[in-house]
Amino acid sequence: MNFEFINFELKVLLLIARIFSGVFRPSFYPTVGTFILLSFTYLSLFPWAFKLWILALVYIFTFCLPALGVFLYRRLHGWNAAQLRMRHKRGIPYIIYICCYLVLMHIFSATHMPHFLMAIVGIALLVECACIVANVWWKVSLHSAGTGGVIGALIAYAAIFNFNPVWWLALAILVSGCVMTSRMLLRQHTLGQVLGGTLIGIVCGIVGTLLM
Repeated sequence: MNFEFINFELKVLLLIARIFSGVFRPSFYPTVGTFILLSFTYLSLFPWAFKLWILALVYIFTFCLPALGVFLYRRLHGWNAAQLRMRHKRGIPYIIYICCYLVLMHIFSATHMPHFLMAIVGIALLVECACIVANVWWKVSLHSAGTGGVIGALIAYAAIFNFNPVWWLALAILVSGCVMTSRMLLRQHTLGQVLGGTLIGIVCGIVGTLLM
């Protein structure tokens, strides 16, 4: 009876871990960050139609097109999703995301978008580039790097807009901890890999926001 209860608890825990990994995918962060900027900064003064157009553009170039590209690449080689997680096979998917981010940044630059919007995409681009470089020697968690990027961006934006980020930081750190735990429970990464990814994300979040 006790073993059955423990087995049930384990299944529930793994289900929660899969949900966290699915909901907090790194490719969602640019869209979420753009939505926050369009809702809580002076960018909220833009017309709704224009804001929806920006959100759609970010969503297409940071999620839809890269996901489609990675799917086609995987099908071309006959790999399943688990095979694509292997360190030596992660290079091309990273490059697909980077190319889509670069195209989006070019569109933003050509249309003279506020640099805060470009910073969101720039942070994601920096995280991808840093992870692809780190991946040459050591597999790091891109999920953790994404949450770390949010923490770093919050720190930098708090300095730029002069607001108290304590509660937002507490929420971001809590989510980051849950995501890191989820990746370890699913046996996708080790403790060192999730911590390394988070550190990379924090640095990229701060540097990307301040330099963009």
